[in-house]
Amino acid sequence: MTSTAKFRKDKEIVAEYETQAKEIRAQLVEQLKCLDQQCELRVQLLQDLQDFFRKKAEVEMDYSRNLEKLAERFLTKTRSTKDHQLKKEQSVLSPVNCWNLLLTQVKRESRDHATLSDLYLNNIIPRFAQVSEDSGRLFKKSKEVGVQLHEDLMKVLNELYTVMKTYHMYNTDSISSENKLKDAEKQEEKQMGRSGRQDDRQTPRSPDTLASVKTEEKHVRRSSVKKIEKMKEKRQAKYTENKLKAVKARNEYLLALEATNSCVFKYYIHDLSDIIDCCDLGYHASLHRALRTYLSAEMNVEASKHSGLEGLERAVESLEPNGDKQRLMETYNNVFCPPMRFDFQSHMGDTMGVVCAQQPLEGELLQRCQQLQSRLSTLTIENEEVKKTMEATLSTIQDMVTVEDYDVSECFHHSNSMESVKSTMSESFLSKPSLAKRRANQQETEQFYFTKLKEFLEGRNLITKLEAKHELIQKTLGESQKTDCCLASDRRNSALRKQEAGQVIPLMVESCIRFISRHGLHHEGIFRVSGSQVEVNDIKNSFERGEDPLAGDQNDHDMDSIAGVLKLYFRGLDHALFPKEVFHDLISCVSMENLQERAVHIRKVLLSLPSNTLIVMRYLFAFLNYLSRYSEDNMMDHYNLLSSLPSLSRYREDNMMDPYNLLSSLPSLSRYSEDNMTDPYNLLSSLPSLSRYS
Repeated sequence: MTSTAKFRKDKEIVAEYETQAKEIRAQLVEQLKCLDQQCELRVQLLQDLQDFFRKKAEVEMDYSRNLEKLAERFLTKTRSTKDHQLKKEQSVLSPVNCWNLLLTQVKRESRDHATLSDLYLNNIIPRFAQVSEDSGRLFKKSKEVGVQLHEDLMKVLNELYTVMKTYHMYNTDSISSENKLKDAEKQEEKQMGRSGRQDDRQTPRSPDTLASVKTEEKHVRRSSVKKIEKMKEKRQAKYTENKLKAVKARNEYLLALEATNSCVFKYYIHDLSDIIDCCDLGYHASLHRALRTYLSAEMNVEASKHSGLEGLERAVESLEPNGDKQRLMETYNNVFCPPMRFDFQSHMGDTMGVVCAQQPLEGELLQRCQQLQSRLSTLTIENEEVKKTMEATLSTIQDMVTVEDYDVSECFHHSNSMESVKSTMSESFLSKPSLAKRRANQQETEQFYFTKLKEFLEGRNLITKLEAKHELIQKTLGESQKTDCCLASDRRNSALRKQEAGQVIPLMVESCIRFISRHGLHHEGIFRVSGSQVEVNDIKNSFERGEDPLAGDQNDHDMDSIAGVLKLYFRGLDHALFPKEVFHDLISCVSMENLQERAVHIRKVLLSLPSNTLIVMRYLFAFLNYLSRYSEDNMMDHYNLLSSLPSLSRYREDNMMDPYNLLSSLPSLSRYSEDNMTDPYNLLSSLPSLSRYS
């Protein structure tokens, strides 16, 4: 290889190194630029967050003030009511309660949003400002560390370049010494070959001449060989020295190369990560705390709002017309209570204050009584038809006004796009043709209802007047006959009581019912909550010994235990009050379509029961009916009371009918319950054959 080629090769190696070093240097510069850009973006983000929450605080404060003005506007209107007593009395009504809670909720939201605005301004925004300041300061220090690492890395690269140049120089000297040594060896070989060829080409001469020639030639050859050998030895020593230097230089180059690669690898894999970590030191944690503060504030506002809405929801669920009607009448009892009856005002000494039925007025009164009775029958039938029509119309109106169209959850299923939030549901509900049609139908139905209501009330007023006249005339005409009938009935009832004097209510049933009637009518969960089994057994054992542990007026027993004793008695009966055979016969009555036949069959089935069973049944049902009147206190209505007595519902699993459903399903007994106030408990007393045990 010529020196020109060697020079070109060395130049290419240096150029390749310089290109690689230049790329690393440019990459280091870009790294600093990238970190600068990240710092600027971070500062800009934090500034945007501060501006955002500053604007949001203004919005929240404006919203709070507007809510405060809204609430104060109507609260001031309420306070300005002149009649404070009227305002106080009206507050007990459920709609007024809902209105007050709504205004209270608005004031609560106003305070919450004012608090939210204050938190934004005095808590969250300073946090973002502090994060921005800390982030900038840490970035500057991290950048200083990065610049120092870049300088150290460039020093390592420069050292590598110096060691590489030294290695190239010594390696070039070694190669040059080696080439010179090879040239000396070639000259020596050439000299040795030349001497041999001269010996072979010598012409025959005399011995003396030949000896002198040989001596001269040997001297010349020896001198030339010594020169070549001496030159070879010098070149060999030079080559050995340069070779050793080249090897040492190469070792240093390899060591420096490994160290440089390790430093570069460490910088890119570890140092860069550490520098970025230094730039991010505390940034994400501080941002997390600031945003967590925002989330906590918003969640507490939502929790406060949810708490207020729950109270408003309970008030809305309590909207009930009958309760408001009762409270209104109780509040203004002087206004709504019936007035005093009009008394007969005698005139000029006429003290006869009763209807005179003596002759010749008796016949006229009798004829008038018959006319009134006929007229009442006709009016009653007509008014019943009007009432049915009115009730059907009222049911239609209630269906119209109680339609469950208040769920607007679909309106809040927005997509991510910033489209209009006006929902299709609100458009369909508020569409003018549909709304106008519904309103027209409702108003037409209301008009028809009030027409029928007016007709029904007028008819009922007329019936009331005619009934009063008819009853007074009938009472006047038949007072003596009715008195005789009452005396006969009393004698008949007395005979029946004497006949059945030996058939008494069991002591355990009578004593438990008496105790509960005195002390447990308001006890919540009576017959539903289990009592103490120990006390139940003690009371039961006392009754079995013939004692009455509940005698007297002392109330030292657990009420649930007393109820448990009564339930235990009926559970332990060999034959239930409703025997299985009779129970299925009563169930079969439901399938009869003819009401008269159904009533006859029910009467026949009940009359087949033993008299003792009928007495206990009548006594028990009368007590349960009395107990159910306090269901608002004891939380035990008709259904709960009957389902709590196992002796009455033990066959329920077979036919899915409990006693209350059974009695309620007998139209022949209960279809007139609205008119005569007969509920399932009073059904037994509606049969003449059973009422004698009352």
